[in-house]
Amino acid sequence: MATKTLGPATRGMAAVGTSTLGRSTVGRSTTTMPTTRLRPAATAPAAALRLLMGARRVLGEAQATNDPLERYAFAHLAALRAAAALLADRARPTHGKSRRPTSVWMLLAGVAPEMDPWAGYFAAGANKRAAAEAGLRGAVTRREADDLMRDAMAFVALIETALGLLALTTASTGDAA
Repeated sequence: MATKTLGPATRGMAAVGTSTLGRSTVGRSTTTMPTTRLRPAATAPAAALRLLMGARRVLGEAQATNDPLERYAFAHLAALRAAAALLADRARPTHGKSRRPTSVWMLLAGVAPEMDPWAGYFAAGANKRAAAEAGLRGAVTRREADDLMRDAMAFVALIETALGLLALTTASTGDAA
């Protein structure tokens, strides 16, 4: 029997961008307060918006394909683009000595520590994505591809919320509580 690896969204983790005012929430339900700053989409960097649009487009490709290799690779690429969008918004250039190349997942964990579980999850799938892109049959099962696609969809939505874009859209349609 294959073991299923769950992404942060499916492991019961608390939503990122919420605060329970410092109280322990283990084993009980709590009301959370959003800590995401809301702002008009026009103030989000254009690069971040383009990357998010690209992430959504690639998620559509992942949903449209029946090939697990393509689905896995597209889903992982969507997560990469979403992470890059948050970096485009929050990261600031470092001064001084040039550093070695760093993965987007390491940068994300440094710039947005609340995203560390997601960064670790997607970083762990990078080699599998490379195998899928190389067309190595058997590198990815259909279930792994479907699971990664669902997790990538949750991650992209979380990044949109972290950038204040999803909440603003919901509020503008009158669906906000």
